[in-house]
Amino acid sequence: MKRIIMITILLAVITAIQAEEQIMNNIYDFRMVTIQGDTLKLSEYAGKVLLIVNTASKCGFTYQYEGLEKLYETYKDNGLVILGFPANNFLKQEPGTDEEIATFCSINYGLTFPMFSKISVKGKEIHPLYQFLTSKETNPEFGGKITWNFNKFLISKDGKIINRFGSKDKPESEKIIQAIEKALKELDRD
Repeated sequence: MKRIIMITILLAVITAIQAEEQIMNNIYDFRMVTIQGDTLKLSEYAGKVLLIVNTASKCGFTYQYEGLEKLYETYKDNGLVILGFPANNFLKQEPGTDEEIATFCSINYGLTFPMFSKISVKGKEIHPLYQFLTSKETNPEFGGKITWNFNKFLISKDGKIINRFGSKDKPESEKIIQAIEKALKELDRD
């Protein structure tokens, strides 16, 4: 009898784990913590074009906050949302607390786009969102490890990863602007 109970419990646990894994098949399945400490379902952004960026305050690419904010201001009324995810994975270039990061971004760059609580974007501690974004299973075309701060993923209105840009790709570059405008045109067609 004990063996049957143990097997039943084990099967229930395995089923629950598999169900959890299956749920995370779209960007909108994730719940994230904002930099203010609130939990937010990414499904709140369904129907929008997203640019997801791993950020750092003490990086040679930190100036990109300015370009990201300009992009957001230019295209937010057309359906673009930029989501910033601070990460301390590269040379400890994001050592601050969420409160310190929020203050830095506000004072130095006047950021108004959504920022989230600091997470890990690589290694053993990788956050499930970044596991999803970088896995070749869930993202065969644009998967691969995060190479540095300010990697960018472009997400379509239906939650599909449609492009990826490296740290050296400035937010105001023609390549990124064209990709965003194309994704927004798809949004307008619906």
